[in-house]
Amino acid sequence: MVRLENCSRRLGPGVTFACPEFHVAPGAQTALWGPSGCGKSTMLNLISGLLRPDSGRVVVDGVDIQDLKEGQLDHFRGAHIGFVFQTFNLLAPFTALQNVLLGMRFSDTVPGREWKNRATLLLERVGLGHRLHSMPQTMSVGEQQRVAIARALANRQKLIVADEPTGSLDPKNSEAVMDLLLEMCAEEKVTLLLVTHERSIAERLPALWDCSDLVKEAAA
Repeated sequence: MVRLENCSRRLGPGVTFACPEFHVAPGAQTALWGPSGCGKSTMLNLISGLLRPDSGRVVVDGVDIQDLKEGQLDHFRGAHIGFVFQTFNLLAPFTALQNVLLGMRFSDTVPGREWKNRATLLLERVGLGHRLHSMPQTMSVGEQQRVAIARALANRQKLIVADEPTGSLDPKNSEAVMDLLLEMCAEEKVTLLLVTHERSIAERLPALWDCSDLVKEAAA
């Protein structure tokens, strides 16, 4: 599903991200773990096409994404990759249901006539059937992250990338959100890549990739 080959990206003067090889099979759940600044978010951004490598290959679902033009890459992301962020990134003027529906406009993987039904079913699955028409600012942080999970899965994406999805949550909500994310990715049969600096979170996934040595500094 995901493959990096001899991938590098200059991050600053004398600082380079370098990943000789990385591979994730379809449907796998993998944690990218390591301390702040080790390159795990850079790796996630390269895989999702938010950054382009200076050299090497990034292949997602059989497509060399670094060869795509910007418009093609935007469409590819909408159709193939769902995002869950630490800060949720919900749009404040819109309800929970509208936030999920808006994300579905960036892909044609789900017919328009099915959008509302699928969005509603996903929100019900994450325990928010009673909050469909609630605004993000009236919801708890745990509820907002549940909306974000529903949005990430709405277009039947094959890959979910989650960047510190529990970073803004207390321990109780963190555990509940992780349970939900792992369960729903398994149910939807999608690949999950999750970035975290918390070892206890990383160890909940079947595979753990140590990112500690991805960033290299040139010798003085």
